[in-house]
Amino acid sequence: MNQQDHILIVDDDRDIRGLLADYLEKQGLRCTTAADGREMKAALEQHRIDLIVLDVMMPGEDGLTLCRNLRASGGAHAGTPILMLTARGEDMDRIVGLEMGADDYLPKPFVPRELYARIRAVLRRTRALPPNLEATPPASARELRFAHWRLDTINRHLVDREGTVVPLSGAEYRLLGVFLAHPQKVLSRDQLMELTQGREADAFDRSIDLLVSRLRQRLGDNARDSAIIKTVRNEGYVLAAEVTAPGRDAPPGAAA
Repeated sequence: MNQQDHILIVDDDRDIRGLLADYLEKQGLRCTTAADGREMKAALEQHRIDLIVLDVMMPGEDGLTLCRNLRASGGAHAGTPILMLTARGEDMDRIVGLEMGADDYLPKPFVPRELYARIRAVLRRTRALPPNLEATPPASARELRFAHWRLDTINRHLVDREGTVVPLSGAEYRLLGVFLAHPQKVLSRDQLMELTQGREADAFDRSIDLLVSRLRQRLGDNARDSAIIKTVRNEGYVLAAEVTAPGRDAPPGAAA
């Protein structure tokens, strides 16, 4: 992780903002704080932010609303990683946050060291996973085509057959990258969790299912009659479409 990584902390509690900023800056990070959505938007306009720590419970626009609006904005920060802070036991906030595009969550109360570890993990997943995991298509593939879609790997967004750009969150882009690296191969939930989040799934973790559901929505892929990402009962998911990379001799994953 680069020492210049810039973290935006959004929390209406001034003491918590100050405590977290002080701790993270001692770990070599740069921090900006915001008390609400208005200050968050101003900070995003003024700075290059690498990750947002976003509290769910805030007056006015809450964290879930801010997360959803940022992901839907299509702007320069639409794909910025978001780590949401939720009240302990508020499972619904966690589930809704993941559905709206959060990359990870951390229940309160927590110690700053745990937040720092989560930030490191999210940034590591966002930027690069170990190459032996084959979590992404070939780096030389600037564009990947599947079904009636094109994935722009430079700008990290989808383009449909009419040329309409569909922005992706960081988590959605990573998941699609895994599928495109292994087309027509069944991937278990544990494999998808490891490749996209760098950890194993626990027995009740539905984050991969929620993420697949979000990605299907982006692709206009009906879950009950999916033509692109199919559910394989008791096994996982498979990208059913053929993947091609213009300018390359073989499609990604052909040798897998």
